[in-house]
Amino acid sequence: MSQPPLGLSQDLTRRILFLLGALIVFRLGTHITIPFISPLALASLVQDNQGTILDMFNMFSGGALERLSIFTLGIMPYISASIIIQLMTSVVPKLEQLKKEGETGKRKITQYTRLGTVVLAVFQSYGISIALQSQSAGGVALVTQGGFTFSLVTVITLTTGTLFLMWLGEQITEKGIGNGISMIIFAGIVSGLPSALGSTMSLVSTGELAA
Repeated sequence: MSQPPLGLSQDLTRRILFLLGALIVFRLGTHITIPFISPLALASLVQDNQGTILDMFNMFSGGALERLSIFTLGIMPYISASIIIQLMTSVVPKLEQLKKEGETGKRKITQYTRLGTVVLAVFQSYGISIALQSQSAGGVALVTQGGFTFSLVTVITLTTGTLFLMWLGEQITEKGIGNGISMIIFAGIVSGLPSALGSTMSLVSTGELAA
């Protein structure tokens, strides 16, 4: 019987490979821009906002924010919904009772969390669609085709992106290693560190930021 590579068991090797594959899918998704966005205006807008607080949010999203990708919202609607539901279990008797019902109650709370995720993602993505339509950079409008069509497409795209990440996180938890949501957040931060450090060093070298 052949020895598994690095002495790892077959199950652990399979879980590691699944985790890596899932994170690669996540990284690929951060490079897919939502429809009707002008690449020229987007590049100019990113350049104009370097060194601002947006850089920090962009780092946590793994670069999805600056690319206005399908994962722009990231996993934050899910995290927010989870926090809200957890707080409500302390004040809403029905939810408090569900919490005490073991696996059955846990599944129902998970369903409520997913529903809350959808609601938050829809509201946030709609707000983003409205905000983007008023943006321009370098004399070029950021959105090439505004109005209802853009808002609808953006809401569907960003909400679907968040739900996919939520599902991907659950798959990592089940078939990979560690907590899937945490792994996705960690991967986003790690991938954004080089760019964030580069921007910081650039600001320091130009004297715009004190060392």
